[in-house]
Amino acid sequence: MRKCSKVVHHSLSELNITPLLDLAFVLLVIFIITTTPIVNDLALQLPTASRKEKDPPRKANYVTVQSDGAIYLNKKRVNMDQLQAELVQLRVDDPDLSVIVRADSKTKYRGIVAVMDALQQANVVKVDLATEPVKKN
Repeated sequence: MRKCSKVVHHSLSELNITPLLDLAFVLLVIFIITTTPIVNDLALQLPTASRKEKDPPRKANYVTVQSDGAIYLNKKRVNMDQLQAELVQLRVDDPDLSVIVRADSKTKYRGIVAVMDALQQANVVKVDLATEPVKKN
């Protein structure tokens, strides 16, 4: 009886590595299949890529409203009708038109609203308002 119990005890202490080897072979096959082979058997002279120049920075268009109500488009004095007509023309020339509205701090609010209305009617979507940062004391 002792021989049987020793053999049974001895066989239980051995490690069965068959499933471990199966797993290793499956992983090896997966890695072999998923890696792409490097093809260097043909001598080719590949074309060189041309260097693309950067696009020039977009020109910002400024609408300035002074405290007395005078309106300027890119340093040219205009009235409201001229402003809207020129904005429409600029929009036709450049569909991605960007406008920065600058106004004196003492400008009446209705002057700025009138300019914003003209920009909206000219279908100018990219509008920024220029401001000065608050000075900390």
